[in-house]
Amino acid sequence: MNDEGSSREDEPLLADKELQAVNMLVDLFERRATVSFYEGEPLQALSTLAYSDTYHLQLSAATAFSEISEMDTRPVTREALEPILYLLQSAHIDVQHGASAALGNLAVNVENKLLIVRMGGLEPLIRQMLSPNIDAQINSVGCITNLATAEENKMRIAKSGALLPLTRLARSRDLRVQRNAAGALLNMTHSAEHRQQLIGAGAVPVLVELLGEDDPELQYYATTALSNIAVDDSGRQLLWDTQPGLIDALVRFVDASTIKVQCQAILTLRNLASDDQYQLQIVAHGGLDSLLPLLQSEYDPLIISAAACLRNLSIHPDNEQPILHSGILPCLVDLLTQSGNEEVQCHVISALRNLVANNDADKTPFAEAGLFDHMKAVLLSPDASDNVVAEMVAALNVFVLDDSLAPYILDGGFLELLIPLTRSPQVELQYNACVTISGLAGKAGEAADRLVQVWDRPDGGLQSYLASFLAVDEGMDPVLRSIALWTVTQLLESNSPDLVNLVTSHPSIIKNIDKIASIGSLSDSELRNSAYTTDSLVGQRMSRAFDDAYGVDPENPDENDDDIYSRMINLAQDVISLVHNQDQDVWRH
Repeated sequence: MNDEGSSREDEPLLADKELQAVNMLVDLFERRATVSFYEGEPLQALSTLAYSDTYHLQLSAATAFSEISEMDTRPVTREALEPILYLLQSAHIDVQHGASAALGNLAVNVENKLLIVRMGGLEPLIRQMLSPNIDAQINSVGCITNLATAEENKMRIAKSGALLPLTRLARSRDLRVQRNAAGALLNMTHSAEHRQQLIGAGAVPVLVELLGEDDPELQYYATTALSNIAVDDSGRQLLWDTQPGLIDALVRFVDASTIKVQCQAILTLRNLASDDQYQLQIVAHGGLDSLLPLLQSEYDPLIISAAACLRNLSIHPDNEQPILHSGILPCLVDLLTQSGNEEVQCHVISALRNLVANNDADKTPFAEAGLFDHMKAVLLSPDASDNVVAEMVAALNVFVLDDSLAPYILDGGFLELLIPLTRSPQVELQYNACVTISGLAGKAGEAADRLVQVWDRPDGGLQSYLASFLAVDEGMDPVLRSIALWTVTQLLESNSPDLVNLVTSHPSIIKNIDKIASIGSLSDSELRNSAYTTDSLVGQRMSRAFDDAYGVDPENPDENDDDIYSRMINLAQDVISLVHNQDQDVWRH
């Protein structure tokens, strides 16, 4: 009896509490712009309705949370999330709908994303995804899409079992559900581990199917997700093995689509073109014809994407002739100076470098297209970035190896630009400048006058560079010193009396080389204590002539310190032998 009486006494008290909460909320909503509903009495009133056994009060609480969170997405406490998560597990679908909408709104805030998952929000959201109710699917998938943008949440989402229903809902007949599901799948493609989990959930064929949809948002989500999957070797191989129509679909997007889909389609092609098989297939399926108009676009993101794709396509030797015959070469050369975008310039010069390096065919069309005039203009520009200058000099390092291009570099005044760069604080730029000069010195027999002209200018000229790199009392990387020694060797072998005289009569060059040559008689400890200290360029390659002369295997560039020091000493000894031989020849005559 007492228990029953107590129960009956509690009922009116509970009803009064609920009524007070309803009245308070009616008043608060009239001035909602100035009220914080996530704390204090407003939150207590909402929680009272949320935990009520009355369906209409629960629905009112869910609706209120949904509306409030549309305007206010600040970070909230566990106390604010608890009633929303409770409502998410209601037996009534419209209550669930309001609660999931509120969570989706709050999940645009990073702190809220993490807290929702930590408090167990994934499981009820997954249950809603499995519901046949479209509204429930829209809200739950949309919420998970937002949650999946937080890195910490991605692993929990992957392990929660959400990927399979997300993949299934990406095929929904409702466009809103499809978009949210595709967006969630996209957000799960930003790390290699999660990409593998998506592949395991069967997402790849679904993403490829979405390329056939007419909706630009779905096309964008699908192309971007596939672009991320194509970052991995295993992802590209899976696409090659299972999706034979992928390239045709992507090329169609490049030709006719919204700009953002075009950009993503090209970036997907670029990532796929990391593999030989795709490099050939993209060209065979009309990719070059699609890229040319984009390279001529006035919209930088399109130009960047197209140039990046072409850079990868240019890696394959069999693509050189199709690229040259496509009419792209003049466009690429013009972009060097027409585009002020660093990414475009770097991609373009890399593509040109690949095309030149690919085979031994005549390269004069590159020079005739104005390549070296444009390169010189960029190198002379005060606005050229360090990265662009470094790419340009690295390209010259390749171009100078080609007999048909080297004269253009010699006659184009590039030596005057390269000599100051031998003192660059950027190690790779310094290295490439030195190697390019060495390559040009190898042409001294044909253009001795050009090397004589730069012997003492600019910035002290060639002699100053050689003297400083060969000075034994200054720290110098043995690889850089070896390049200087090789350059001297080339000058002495040029058969140019002027060059030979300039080198041998210099007050320090031969004397210091003689000292380096004598290091071979020092002990190992003395060698290590001399001025050859850094290993920042170990493994860098000089030139084919150098490799042939000193038995360097370019396919296996990793050498230990002893190999590098020994080769440097051998170079110095060879120079001294050359000088002695030439002295004897002079004496005989």
